[in-house]
Amino acid sequence: MGTLYYGDSQTPIGIEDRALAHLKVILTTKLRRNESFTLSWRHPDDEPRGRETLWLHPAIPLRFVFTEPERPELNAQWLEDLMRSANSTGGIELVPEHLDPEPIPVDPRQPIGVGADVQDVEPAQG
Repeated sequence: MGTLYYGDSQTPIGIEDRALAHLKVILTTKLRRNESFTLSWRHPDDEPRGRETLWLHPAIPLRFVFTEPERPELNAQWLEDLMRSANSTGGIELVPEHLDPEPIPVDPRQPIGVGADVQDVEPAQG
C-alpha cells in the first residue's frame, strides 16, 4: 500500500502502489502544466463508507511514497482513462484498472511522470 501526502496534512492517504504509480504520472503532468483540478476516490472496504475529494494545486507540496521498490509496468489504457477524467469538469475519478495487453515498459533509469505527457509514452512493441 502506497501513500500520498498532500500539503501539510499529517493524514496520509493510502493508495495501492500500482494505482499510485499511475496517478503519479497524471498528477505530475497536470501540475507541471500549472493546472488545478480535483482528485476523488471512494473509501476502501476496511474504512467507514464514503468518498473524498482533494483540490490539487501546483503550489501545494505533494509526495508519493511506495512500499514496493520496483516500478510497475504502466497500463496505457488506464493512463488514458485517468487523464480523460482529469481533463473533465469533475476532475480525476480514481477508476479501477482495465487489463491492457500492451503495458508500457519501464526503464528504471528514467523518472516516470516528471516532464512527460501521457501521449509521450509509447506502448511496448511486441
